[in-house]
Order: sequence, then C-alpha cells, then structure tokens
Amino acid sequence: QVQLVESGGGLVQPGGSLRLSCTASGSIFRIVSMAWYRQVQGKERDLVASINAGGNINYADSVKGRFTISRDNAQNTVYLQMDSLKPDDSAVYYCNVYAYYTNRQWDAFWGQGTQVAVSS
Repeated sequence: QVQLVESGGGLVQPGGSLRLSCTASGSIFRIVSMAWYRQVQGKERDLVASINAGGNINYADSVKGRFTISRDNAQNTVYLQMDSLKPDDSAVYYCNVYAYYTNRQWDAFWGQGTQVAVSS
C-alpha cells in the first residue's frame, strides 16, 4: 500500500535545530493529510503538527513558534523544521499519513520513527 521513510533525527544541544523529513511511496491515489507525532517511552503518542491537502496547519501548543511543518506535494514529502529545541522535545518522532490507496479505500500509515534527543 503506502510506505513511509523518515530521516533527520539525531542528538542536538538545547537551542539547536533539526529537520525531519518523511517521504511516502507505493500505491498512493491521493494524500489527505500528513503529520508528525512524538512519543516518549511509557507515554501516549501526541500530535506535534499536521498539514492537510488544502494547506491548513495545526501545531501542538508546546511547539508553536519553534517548529514549522511543510510539504512537497510533488515529492509526497512532509518536513518538520525544529528550532530552539528543548530537552522536553526529546522523543521518537513518527510520520503519519492519511491517504487513499485506491479511489475509495483509505487508511492511516505510520513511519518507523526517528529518535530526537536534545541534551547538553
């Protein structure tokens, strides 16, 4: 169906920046929305930012003004630019895509996750 490949995680000092990317491939008929979630071990997976086909964007309050989500529709890729990173941003970040894989069938797809660690 649809496969997601993420990249861009790593270790960064507080105040630093990272850029995550996620590319969707496979049997894609139409992408409805793309988003980033994050999860700390033992806690629920939380929405960080989302962008839909119309370009509407939502951010979690904790990242507003620091993170920027964008997408390249031609490349089926979503990005998350993370600036002014804090230790509390440390988590595994997951890409999420809602997509039609036929003209009638759709599903939610998840990436494998990429680790972000913010520490001095």
